Amino acid sequence: MDINQIREILPHRFPFLLVDRVIEYTPGVSAVAIKNVTINDNFFPGHFPDRPIMPGVLMIEAMAQAGGIAMLQPEVGGGSQDNNFFFAGIDKVRFRKPVIAGDTLVMRMTLVKFQKRFGLAKMEGKAYVGGSLVCEGEFMMVSAASS
Repeated sequence: MDINQIREILPHRFPFLLVDRVIEYTPGVSAVAIKNVTINDNFFPGHFPDRPIMPGVLMIEAMAQAGGIAMLQPEVGGGSQDNNFFFAGIDKVRFRKPVIAGDTLVMRMTLVKFQKRFGLAKMEGKAYVGGSLVCEGEFMMVSAASS
């Protein structure tokens, strides 16, 4: 899935669209997406000028957007502006290694629980750089239609 297809699914836009490509997905089950981390990303001048490290909260946001790819599909019940999913909570987040300019962040999000009636979803996510785990956590999402 290229950036144009991603933009049809996710409501995010520059500078907050943090998914560049989707390399694998099964609607309502899982998604694997890529964020190319470049020195041109708008957060690097301030985080940090002498050591460009991707902020952890942006890794979490990128992972949630990758999860959105799996959730915001018509066959799952998403896919319209009225049915976006928002954060309801994050748990057990761990940052294992810093992500720096030049890295390719590979995010794997898997749906653990989906209660369509209540518009709630729980996902588990892991992010990797070069095969090494850099971040992991559990994500709770709520449908905009139910909030």
